[in-house]
Amino acid sequence: MGGFAIEEVEVDDPDRGEVQVAIRASGLCHTDVSMLGDVGRVILGHEGAGVVSAIGAGVTSVQVGDPVILNWARSCRECEMCVAGLTNLCRRQIPVHEGAFRPKSTGEPIGAFFGLGTMSTLTLVHERAVTPLRVEMPWPSACLLGCCVMTGFGSVINVAKPEPGASVAVIGTGAVGLCAVQGARYAGAAKIIAVDVNDTKLEAATSFGATHTILVQPGDDDLRYAAALVVEMTAGGVDLAFESTAVPRLLTAPLLFIRDGGTAIQISGSEEQITIDGSAFFWDKQYLTSLYGRCDPQRDFALLQRLYADGQLEIDALVSRTYPLVELRQAIDDLLDGKNVKAVLLPE
Repeated sequence: MGGFAIEEVEVDDPDRGEVQVAIRASGLCHTDVSMLGDVGRVILGHEGAGVVSAIGAGVTSVQVGDPVILNWARSCRECEMCVAGLTNLCRRQIPVHEGAFRPKSTGEPIGAFFGLGTMSTLTLVHERAVTPLRVEMPWPSACLLGCCVMTGFGSVINVAKPEPGASVAVIGTGAVGLCAVQGARYAGAAKIIAVDVNDTKLEAATSFGATHTILVQPGDDDLRYAAALVVEMTAGGVDLAFESTAVPRLLTAPLLFIRDGGTAIQISGSEEQITIDGSAFFWDKQYLTSLYGRCDPQRDFALLQRLYADGQLEIDALVSRTYPLVELRQAIDDLLDGKNVKAVLLPE
């Protein structure tokens, strides 16, 4: 793992099509920590919400003073992927211009993680990276819409699309997994089985909509025993299983939980090399990897906000603790120790 420092930097004024945002809250997740040392000199953070502080020429979707959510699906809307409705897989993601951040000490440009750099008091993004926040919502909750909520909830409703009455297993009930549980509940799944090593997280999963829970036993490292329990209680396996642990050896574990002809979805985003047991695919099983819950910001963020306002999507309870940005080290240590479902940094 690489290191980090909290420094004072300059942020450029927005160019054409760009928006400057005063960050009010930034989520912290394993992706931020795992990339330390691998991405060069960057401003970390990819879950953010704040207030528009300046806009560049040609920007029409927001005005100065607007509350906004940030996202990293800056699609061009023109390539073959975008035309096919896969805007999260845009062939030419629209970037912000180079050197959005300049450290006063050297004048050299600093990159922005995921093109956002939300662990800052001020950031510069493309207009398509901002979505107006139109409902009353605490800043720590609003910032989570931008990644963990979209990833978990979207992987269910946009990728898996369970039929009403379906059976679902969610492996790993951190923030993303809990949002997957909520997605399954919203879709009308009849049986939602949460699987985790932490009984406190399983209690949370029940409050978020899980109908059954399985506490993984010591020594069940590949989840075969847990999977056998699910297969038994569903008379053959669930229709859909989601992996949200980010543990490399468990990337294909959901294949063990599904029935013949079922679908396993890996949503944790791990890119490690692993050894796969080919028999886990028997028979007619499908294995999908979901990027960002197939996010289309124009479609999805309006829905997420509406569901939150209507009380159908719980986000506030995901936030275990907030930290001032200057306590980033403590926040990271607590993340690695599994103390929080979700931690949020408050830059100011």
